Amino acid sequence: MIQILKVTGESLSPFFLEGDFVVVSKIPFVFQRIQPGDTVVFRQPGYGTLIKRVERISPDGEQLFVLGVHPDSTDSRQFGALSRRQLIGKVIWHIRK
Repeated sequence: MIQILKVTGESLSPFFLEGDFVVVSKIPFVFQRIQPGDTVVFRQPGYGTLIKRVERISPDGEQLFVLGVHPDSTDSRQFGALSRRQLIGKVIWHIRK
């Protein structure tokens, strides 16, 4: 399962800019575990669809702590850890505008 999404906002600027596109895949979860440093897209209640970098993973592997790069980013510092069920996928390709 692969999806192409358009980046909005500046959460991961300058690495991902508004108007860029990302190719997101859920398939890597089967073959390769999510690692700190990976970029993921997920749904967060009250915030919608977000793109962030994985900062750390709980010891049981079920909770992900994600951060944006931009100082005003909305991330785990505001909404806490996210569960794997919230993940849409892992970014596997970045297309600059």
